[in-house]
Amino acid sequence: MSEVAIVAKNISKIYKLYEKPIHRLKESLSIRRKVYHRPFFALNDISIEIERGEVIGIIGKNGSGKSTILKIITGVSSPTSGEIQVNGKVSALLELGAGFNLEYTGIENIFLNGMMMGFNRDEMESKLDEILEFADIGEFVYQPVRSYSSGMFARLAFSVAINVDPDILIVDEALAVGDLKFQIKCMEKFSEFRERGKTILFVSHDINSIKRYCSRAIWLNHGRIEAQGNTDLICDRYTDYLKYGDMTNKTTLTKESKEQLKLNEDVVGFINSLRLINEYGVEIEEVHHNSKLTLRIEFEMNTDNLNIVIGVAIHTIDDIYVCGINTLLDKKKVLYQKGKNIIYLEYENFHLLGGSYYFDVAIFEQNAHVPIDYRARIREFFVKSEYIGEGICILPHNWRMGGEF
Repeated sequence: MSEVAIVAKNISKIYKLYEKPIHRLKESLSIRRKVYHRPFFALNDISIEIERGEVIGIIGKNGSGKSTILKIITGVSSPTSGEIQVNGKVSALLELGAGFNLEYTGIENIFLNGMMMGFNRDEMESKLDEILEFADIGEFVYQPVRSYSSGMFARLAFSVAINVDPDILIVDEALAVGDLKFQIKCMEKFSEFRERGKTILFVSHDINSIKRYCSRAIWLNHGRIEAQGNTDLICDRYTDYLKYGDMTNKTTLTKESKEQLKLNEDVVGFINSLRLINEYGVEIEEVHHNSKLTLRIEFEMNTDNLNIVIGVAIHTIDDIYVCGINTLLDKKKVLYQKGKNIIYLEYENFHLLGGSYYFDVAIFEQNAHVPIDYRARIREFFVKSEYIGEGICILPHNWRMGGEF
């Protein structure tokens, strides 16, 4: 247990929602204990275990329960049910200036926040110079914080949070604040914490930041843990969810494809199927970035005297056109026979970055202008990738320093 920083067991947080203010009073005075509210589960049976030194990214849409679980971990809020155990001192930057008294000066707020985190005055005195130097707000530290600009407010709040040397740092959407110089200082301090093995919980809507800094990710959705584990995998799944929902229409798409296939049986030709094959000849559902991928396309022709073209297109799950190729452009003649045929398309290095995509496959006449059969969304697939770049794909490249071109 000494290696565990945070343990949350079966945590639920329930709020009572009333349609009218009077209903709260009626419920409190009801002799028969009539219920006038409906329960809202901000968290619903959450269990999390975080080891010391882990950098955990917490992702999810607004209202998913991210801030609620952080407030329970910091002790700002109590769970309705379940148990929470936190081993070590926690410093949290949950909201801009949370815990600051607007009428107090910056100096007074530093000591106030220290007291709230369990430090006595002498301990905070020893940290004061470092906090003031990092915040770099000059003489304003002796003024009431209500007179601060938002940038000054953020600088002081962040400086207090990260300069008290906590065992556990919690940052909610506030890693980079203030001007560029201060943002660089924040990044350096954050990196220092990681190198020193501090436990960090990092909440952000910036998925690339989560990938860049976190060793593990937890995805919250409607108060429950949707998934947790490998950062790149969880973040890519979450990004797909934001783009395309929960993909409940996959079954519908499959049925439509089957109906389309039946309709096309009486025409010149049609696509039967598309299979994904890895370098070992095994059919797969997921593709690894930069791996060898082979498409096995089965098609059927009712004639053998046409020049045809086979085309393949890749789209992201939200319909961004990634790449389209065909045998005409690649100067490859399609040799086929009447009846069933198989053609293979090989990608030596599949450079797409992590996320969900789909293939379109088509048979065209010899000019690749008129489709004989076009199967849109014939196959959805997922690419697993580490965080090695941003965008849709990584182009082959090299870096070199100086010298002549």
